[in-house]
Amino acid sequence: MSRGLLFLLLLVAIEVFAFKGLRMLTLSWDPMWRRLVLVLFVLTTLVSFGAFFWMMRNSDRLIELRTYHIFNFVLGFLFTCLIVKAVFATFHLADDLVHLVRWASNKLSASSPQAERISRSQFLSQTGAVLSGAMLGTIVYGMLRGKYNFRVERSVIAFDNLPPAFDGLRIAHISDLHLGSFNGTFDAVQKGFDMISGLDADYIFFTGDLVNNFSDEAEPWIDRLKALQARSGKFSILGNHDYGDYALGDLPELRARSFSRLVDIHAEAGFRLLRNEHVALERNGETLYLMGVENWGGRGFSKYGDLAKTMNGIPPNAFRILLSHDPTHWEQQVLGQTDIALTLSGHTHGAQMGVEIPMAGIKWSPSALIGYKRWGGLYREGSQYLYVNRGFGFLAFPSRAGIPHEITLLELRRA
Repeated sequence: MSRGLLFLLLLVAIEVFAFKGLRMLTLSWDPMWRRLVLVLFVLTTLVSFGAFFWMMRNSDRLIELRTYHIFNFVLGFLFTCLIVKAVFATFHLADDLVHLVRWASNKLSASSPQAERISRSQFLSQTGAVLSGAMLGTIVYGMLRGKYNFRVERSVIAFDNLPPAFDGLRIAHISDLHLGSFNGTFDAVQKGFDMISGLDADYIFFTGDLVNNFSDEAEPWIDRLKALQARSGKFSILGNHDYGDYALGDLPELRARSFSRLVDIHAEAGFRLLRNEHVALERNGETLYLMGVENWGGRGFSKYGDLAKTMNGIPPNAFRILLSHDPTHWEQQVLGQTDIALTLSGHTHGAQMGVEIPMAGIKWSPSALIGYKRWGGLYREGSQYLYVNRGFGFLAFPSRAGIPHEITLLELRRA
């Protein structure tokens, strides 16, 4: 069975079980209000999917016109409806499964069925409704306020082989700006830029996805990017969205022109763009090597990166930091196959929703369901570290629900 068909069946199941749960929840309501609620449910389904299919049929034209606000609105409405309905449907499905097990048990034991289905169903439906309402409120907050709620995540990492001169090195790590999604909300985003400069970092490292599709999305932001401050320099790499593959893949000349301009924008903004190459960073007579690889992603994403070329010429046993947009690159080509001490990535956005309560040891995001075992924060395997930035911007789904925009401050220490 194809993935597309499985996904379609999942959508149908969500709609069916959510509708059944809503009917159960409103059994005791006034008939007029009950009918109104059920009609509104059906309308949300028709409008959300209708708008989505219209958008897909006209996607080329919409992208050409840079109408990301339409994408954001349609996808935001669709995802919100699906997520809220999925939470509610889960409780009704649980009730059906319990009922099925008890029915089978009664059949096998030839006992009389217990007359408690309505109370249990009402309880599960009401619980699902409360949690769905909480989810809806969280998503709406994420759309209205959360998409400008920038947060600094701080982490100290100790290494045995860090050159003594770099003990205490401060790195501001940012990723996935997706400037086209902000639609010119300069003042709101400037607050995040001011937070980056205020970290007083030695370096700023940017790990890709400056734009959604086109270089001109970044044009109005050049001066603001140039104003980002770091004591010793700013370095960057490319992400999967920076190549123009998604919007200009069938237009090679326009794609090449847009890509060339994007490369120039990095330089104009004061960033040293690393494209399968490395630079030596010196401090008090000692050296570490910063490597930047072009996008290399698993799960069908582009593979422009060449790690061997990037590493070529670095002395053996040197301390190395790698900038690589997609964390699956670390899993498939870095971990256990190189002696790269630290890799910085982004790409996942933490799915822009999830639950993180560090004090309770709770950390979950839908990213884990779509193949990203390492989707946010610091990970360690042996002596190798990976840090996955949860993203400064947003894409498609115009919300940050439980996974705020991230600015990372890493401090490197000698163990």
